[in-house]
Amino acid sequence: MLASGPACALAGCTSEGPRTGTPLVAGTDAPVIVPGAPGDQGRTARPGERVGLSGPGPSATDVLFTQRMIPHHRQALEMAGLAPSRTSNRGLRRIAERIAVGQRPEIDVMSRWLRSLGRAAGDGHDDHAATPDPGGYGMASLAEMNRLRSSRETAFDALFLRLMIRHHEGAVKMAGEELSGGTDQIMRKMAQDMASGQRVEIGRMRKLMR
Repeated sequence: MLASGPACALAGCTSEGPRTGTPLVAGTDAPVIVPGAPGDQGRTARPGERVGLSGPGPSATDVLFTQRMIPHHRQALEMAGLAPSRTSNRGLRRIAERIAVGQRPEIDVMSRWLRSLGRAAGDGHDDHAATPDPGGYGMASLAEMNRLRSSRETAFDALFLRLMIRHHEGAVKMAGEELSGGTDQIMRKMAQDMASGQRVEIGRMRKLMR
């Protein structure tokens, strides 16, 4: 479920907003994205469909989570997008496809959630790989990304798996911080789904490394 009181613009709520614990229903004026199972594509809720209960308003932790996770996801999509032209490993290419299918809808949901609060989601044109990773969230450096771009076949496979496992572990850490301090039900649910799905993918990638 991806609708809650603080994101009324996504759920078609009234201007007063729902009370805590009241049912939320998808409206007709703005789409509500409902995530699928880990690795599956999300769907758009039907108008009138009940999509959950409202909860407490967003906290600084919720906002920081989305602002960090959006560029984190964008880098994962860039890495995954390299796979089709650089490896013939079918297992690795399937992993890359799952990453693309799962994370694009999540970026869309987080971006619209931020905009519903009057926050900028970023335009995606910054080179996030060039920025430091002080939180230890597994972001690849610019040098690592350049090595990945120039690698092919087995060299690409080894580097991709090493970087993406670290990247996923960073996302799991970030999701854990959201679950510890976040209050918004949209973002808490998203963090829970991310942690679960990325742990599954970490296991799959480790098997490919053997």
